[in-house]
Amino acid sequence: MELRHLRCFLAVAEELHFARAAEKLHIEQSPLSRTIRELEEDLGERLFVRTSRSTRLTQAGKLFLEHVPRVFTALQQARDSVNVAANGFRGQLRIALSDGITPSRLPALMAMCRQEEPEVAIRLFQVPLSQQLKGLQDDLYDVGFAQSEEVGEGISAEAVWSDPLMVAVPARHYLLKHRRIPLDEVLQFPLVLCDPLACEGHARQIERVLRRADREPLIAERVTSFELMMVVVSAGFALGLAGGPHIAASREHGVVARPLAGRSPMLTTYLLRRAGKASEFLSRFIDRVQAIDLPAGARSPFSPDPDPSEEIEL
Repeated sequence: MELRHLRCFLAVAEELHFARAAEKLHIEQSPLSRTIRELEEDLGERLFVRTSRSTRLTQAGKLFLEHVPRVFTALQQARDSVNVAANGFRGQLRIALSDGITPSRLPALMAMCRQEEPEVAIRLFQVPLSQQLKGLQDDLYDVGFAQSEEVGEGISAEAVWSDPLMVAVPARHYLLKHRRIPLDEVLQFPLVLCDPLACEGHARQIERVLRRADREPLIAERVTSFELMMVVVSAGFALGLAGGPHIAASREHGVVARPLAGRSPMLTTYLLRRAGKASEFLSRFIDRVQAIDLPAGARSPFSPDPDPSEEIEL
């Protein structure tokens, strides 16, 4: 098995069409078909079912597809490691981000890393939670951030940051009569929420909050980013549920952030890493993560117990 076999397999698996895959690879269809046959013979299993009308992955092909992309990721990381050394760095930290890490903290964390340990290269990867967990297990990432502690065996999850869950409300909306909005009243209106496939951990935490109410939520839209969520809210189509800093970071005008009535639910961000002793680089990074928060005595505009007159309009 050679890398060309894997490249051809990926192209066909992505296109599910041999002619388009051949065009994508800039080769003729005949050598592509021959390469796939060689790969199937080497594995002893058919990877595709091909008819005159369609091409689809077999079960073996689907399982093979789960692993092949990581081969190319590992190869690219090996090349990047060489470049890191060539550019004078002593080491690197590969950081996976899932669920939309709190935007107000990431720049401060990166700046602290650069200031305190400039000889260590920082590389960021924005990936779904499932891919992060596989990457941590396969040593593709050193550490990650996600809003889930359901990480399985071999991975540790440490709660590092918490932010109050807030309601993103269109300007001039009926619910703005409340300084703190009751959850039951929120659920009288359509909601725009993050897609669980894109923000799995965040979606789980939101689901736990929504289960507290007797009313079934009306989900008008599932989006893949908080930025798009704020677009939908700003247009007046729905209310959004997100951490305060994510709403504040939005560039959309006409969005007001309001806390929920009662004790504000908190969204927790976890630091994920392989279980066991951390490297020196990683240990120092974890210390910085724990230091990135509000200074002692400072008050966030997203505090769970704000002054009743506080509101944030974006």
